[in-house]
Amino acid sequence: MLTLPNSPEHAISIRAKALTFEAPQSRILRERVRLVAPSDATVLITGESGTGKELIARLVHTLSERKDGPFVAVNCGALSENLIESELFGHEKGAFTGAAGERAGWFEAADGGSLFLDEVGDLPLSMQVKLLRVLQEREVVRVGSRQPRRINVRLVAATNVDLQAAVRAGRFREDLYYRLNVAPLAIAPLRERSEDIPVLTRHFLALYAGKLRIGVPVLTDAAQARLLAHPWPGNIRELENVIHYALLVSSGERIDTGDLHFTSLALPAPAAAPQPQAAGVATLEAALLALCEQGHPDLWLHIEETVYRVAYAFCEGNTVQTSRLLNLSRNIVRARLAQFDVRRETAA
Repeated sequence: MLTLPNSPEHAISIRAKALTFEAPQSRILRERVRLVAPSDATVLITGESGTGKELIARLVHTLSERKDGPFVAVNCGALSENLIESELFGHEKGAFTGAAGERAGWFEAADGGSLFLDEVGDLPLSMQVKLLRVLQEREVVRVGSRQPRRINVRLVAATNVDLQAAVRAGRFREDLYYRLNVAPLAIAPLRERSEDIPVLTRHFLALYAGKLRIGVPVLTDAAQARLLAHPWPGNIRELENVIHYALLVSSGERIDTGDLHFTSLALPAPAAAPQPQAAGVATLEAALLALCEQGHPDLWLHIEETVYRVAYAFCEGNTVQTSRLLNLSRNIVRARLAQFDVRRETAA
């Protein structure tokens, strides 16, 4: 069982705080980690949110020769686009307004150890170019400086975005993708490794029973079956929340199906009427052809704006749902909505 250290510090995060290797897919993953970890190869971890990507990154670090060095975890999706370069590479005094003194970036902070870049698919293209150069040259240049600084860092990146699709769509640099994807590690979603569910369930039962200062309750057979049947769209993090809630509302000795609360996202979508997909594609192609024949100025920008506007309206102004519909990161969707003033118009 792997657990995230200082888990209370991550209370508002959607990341998994525990991971086990009971399922066949999990055991294969553990073996691949064991083989990859001793090298200095860049690792790319892929998997849905809440599957335990940071825990795998920490395991890679722990099994490497850098285990005595620092492990620095950075969430790229949480960094401001205006400050991301300073955060990663550091800055000199006076480099920009508010830079009262010099500051080392995360790459320098991880020198001699491992740097974990989570949600690397959210990096803007301008920063992807600079990250690629750092990986190639093994040196960083602080904002406001021209002096390169050598670094000795093993990079472990993670994403829940399909980077191959992002490359094809022009949202992610192909050369950076190949530079990151030296040693790929894919984590299966929890619904595909049901053997891990009982072990994780027992872990969270003991964890939260201890925090609540009560005895560890017993799951009824019906409750266990319900946990195994659930599709777990939120993966391990969702399982943790379900167990925590069950302990809060149960009688204390037993947990039954009535004590299990699942989010609406877990409910199966209503069956949709068959859609004339071929006809829809033909209609779209005809509309695009008409625009091409009209010689519409800024053709691609017009098409992109229309896609974001329609998707945002379809999702009733919900940015998270829009990002899921378009299979894009939330940062990209927010930036495009702001660029096209879509959210402002909707609010008006």
